[in-house]
Amino acid sequence: MTNLRIGNEQVTVEVSPLGAEMQSIVTGDGQDWLWEGDAAFWGGRSPVLFPIVGKAPDDHVRIEGFRYPMGQHGFARRSEFTLVESGADFCRFALRAGQASHSIFPFDFLLELEHRVTGRGVSVTAEVTNRDHRPMPFGIGFHPAFVWPLPDCEGLEHRVVLDNGGEPELVRLSGGLVKPERQPSPFTAGELVLNHDLFADDAMLFPEGAGAGLTYAAGERAVRFTWENLPNFAIWSKAGAGFVCLEPWHGMAAEVGGSDALEERPYGEVLGPGATGRYSFKVELVG
Repeated sequence: MTNLRIGNEQVTVEVSPLGAEMQSIVTGDGQDWLWEGDAAFWGGRSPVLFPIVGKAPDDHVRIEGFRYPMGQHGFARRSEFTLVESGADFCRFALRAGQASHSIFPFDFLLELEHRVTGRGVSVTAEVTNRDHRPMPFGIGFHPAFVWPLPDCEGLEHRVVLDNGGEPELVRLSGGLVKPERQPSPFTAGELVLNHDLFADDAMLFPEGAGAGLTYAAGERAVRFTWENLPNFAIWSKAGAGFVCLEPWHGMAAEVGGSDALEERPYGEVLGPGATGRYSFKVELVG
């Protein structure tokens, strides 16, 4: 299936059935605000992370006493979704449990992803339904990569400003796993000036305290970014790459020396039989 385009007079969004992943967010002036996915740095653009966020020890998770292979950020981002419904300004894709997923994640689940263009922006909503007879532990998160620099903002200072004015404590990764030591916040009164040195030790993770909204801005351009039911947050880039990822999550990588049990991963979600969880983010483009 080819990519699907949705939009209005102000914004056009392209979504791929592979991972139900956004491929572009283009405004009426022809500017794309989403990273192009250059594989020389990182091939992703805006993947959904499911059924884990981050890495697992030895790339395996333990579920009900059995070990299952599980790659970083789970399998949804590399899975083909089925188009359920679409209109001029929205599309809804679904990923259902099947033989392939049962071999690595032995639950009957439904993951639906909706993209909807509203005004000068787009909202992305994930709904996870546990169709099994037992509680289902998992993690879920979003990984959108915005262009850095922002359109027409080359050479300008870029900032991330938290709505709550917070200074959340920082944790770092070692071999993709979370180091338990908390470090002082890189934010000052909710504001962080971006530079590539911040990412010399990989992503910056904020388990708590980042709130539920921020502004990523330079000059007269800005991305208003808000999220719901996603208590953890990360910011990531790579040296020389033209993107910054703003990542709200419900769940994090396993800790260094920690458990490989899926239900013991930090900040994970558990849905009872028949229950549905809803997780979302919204982007509004300014300038």
